[in-house]
Amino acid sequence: MKRVLTGAILLAMLVLPAIAAPPEGKPASDRDSAVAEKLIAAWNSRSPDKMVPLFTDDIFYEDVAFGEVSHGSAELRKFAVSEFEGVPDLELKLLRANVHGGHGTVEWMFSGTDKDVFKTGKKFSVRGVSVIDVRDGKISRCLDFYDVATIMRQVGVLPTPPSDAK
Repeated sequence: MKRVLTGAILLAMLVLPAIAAPPEGKPASDRDSAVAEKLIAAWNSRSPDKMVPLFTDDIFYEDVAFGEVSHGSAELRKFAVSEFEGVPDLELKLLRANVHGGHGTVEWMFSGTDKDVFKTGKKFSVRGVSVIDVRDGKISRCLDFYDVATIMRQVGVLPTPPSDAK
């Protein structure tokens, strides 16, 4: 019995590290996790020139809430410019990130003043998440999810539901 347990422990010592190891070419610290902070900083720069280099040339970027899809750097640049103009004091705050092995999520708080989205001049704040794929240290796919109705209520475009609404 002792020999079987010793064999099982030895097998576990040999096999488990191989299973838990990152894919070949990926360092154990996984540089992908740093992408979350870079994503937030890029948006907060309010500069397409600082933002676009964070993404691959063939980026697929979708703002799911507004149904905006950008294919490639040129379309992403155009989208970023429209966001920076629509919310000139745009700010993202990193809440949490989990990015490993080329895939993950970045949770954030998005706030600012609506200038050209609904043209109200009012402030808003909404939580959201980006689901990202990372290739060679750059984001190759990004899907942003947040509740646009929350923004609309905060800026007065959509009425607040009654407190007894379910």
